[in-house]
Amino acid sequence: MLFYRSWVSEKHSIENKSQLLYHFMTKEEYLLLCEKYLSGNASTEDEELLLSHRDDFNIQDFHNHDEIEDQQLIKQRIFDRIESTRNNNIKKMFPKYRWAVAASVFILFATGLFLFKNTGTQTHTVASVPQKVKPILPGGNKAILTLADGSTIDLNAATNGIIARNGKAAITKKQNGQLIYSQNPTANVVDSKTAYNTVSTPRGGQYEVVLPDGTQVWLNAASSLKYPTQFKGIERHVVLNGEAYFEVAKNKNMPFTIEANNVNIKVLGTHFNVMAYNDETIVKTTLLEGSVLLSNSTNNALLVPGQQANVENSGGKFLVNYVNTDDAVSWKNGYFTFRRENMISIMKKVARWYDVDVTYQNDVSRVSFGGTVSRAKNIEELLNKIELTGSVHFKIEGRRVIVKL
Repeated sequence: MLFYRSWVSEKHSIENKSQLLYHFMTKEEYLLLCEKYLSGNASTEDEELLLSHRDDFNIQDFHNHDEIEDQQLIKQRIFDRIESTRNNNIKKMFPKYRWAVAASVFILFATGLFLFKNTGTQTHTVASVPQKVKPILPGGNKAILTLADGSTIDLNAATNGIIARNGKAAITKKQNGQLIYSQNPTANVVDSKTAYNTVSTPRGGQYEVVLPDGTQVWLNAASSLKYPTQFKGIERHVVLNGEAYFEVAKNKNMPFTIEANNVNIKVLGTHFNVMAYNDETIVKTTLLEGSVLLSNSTNNALLVPGQQANVENSGGKFLVNYVNTDDAVSWKNGYFTFRRENMISIMKKVARWYDVDVTYQNDVSRVSFGGTVSRAKNIEELLNKIELTGSVHFKIEGRRVIVKL
């Protein structure tokens, strides 16, 4: 684990175990000892040393997280398992492998990963994700632009610069995965009717769009945004399918409205995230700044910063709660953030970002996972981190991920 090796000098050694048994062990030494288990170089004395210092370090020493209490409980289970293994006199074929699993799970706590299994038992062995010749890479800046006449432009293949004109709007592609609409009021063009464009991201894609009014929109994977090339009339209206983060340009004379499935969102100028996928049962709106008014055919809700509203796609009442808004927009900042999230919900996000299909061999609805993982990692790295906990396992066949207990 290079993350921890960078903390420890190469000349630092803990080979003299008897000496360390009689002086305070540092955090770095403790982590280095855990690494020895992972590398399969742990001796019986190493095991005794780790156990002798089990109470010297708390999860707080390595990591600040809201779920410390749950992590402490799981840490206790790990060391209970270690002691149980040591007291068992029956010979095991691979004893050090079991120690590697225990140490692996502990180090996952230090990096902010932890898994909760709501059933009473856990699997003790861990199956590695098969390594493929062609690894499944993370998503990137990919999208299709559909113009008003129905023609399409692959933004991934298009060259940088002005790629199209619609009426008085010039459409420019930037190098960093950004599409910008700019108006030329002096252009000798008569706009007889409003022209609409659509930006669509595939599974494994994301893109940023700067609308004609200056509003910035970040589209997540498997999402689309339909909008006019020029805002006219009494409102600025767009249609969203999927997930997007909005930073709406202020214009008190022309409210910005979003249609997301059966939910209508009205704002003047604000920052918020909307998740409205067709394969999800809930539309989620999370407000970071300003205020938004949500409505459907029967109800409405006014959000203030820090609140999230959930409502079923089919309609009904809005359930409003205060949340950690950073979690809702972590995808925009390059991370998966899961907070005791159901494994099925997690795998939907994984499928969208890595463009894979997911099948289940067992019921994993009672397995939940929490942690933060970079979206820049290959899928094998992500699944291996989850799998090291021993409570869920993955098998990759082509672009299909099989999930089992």
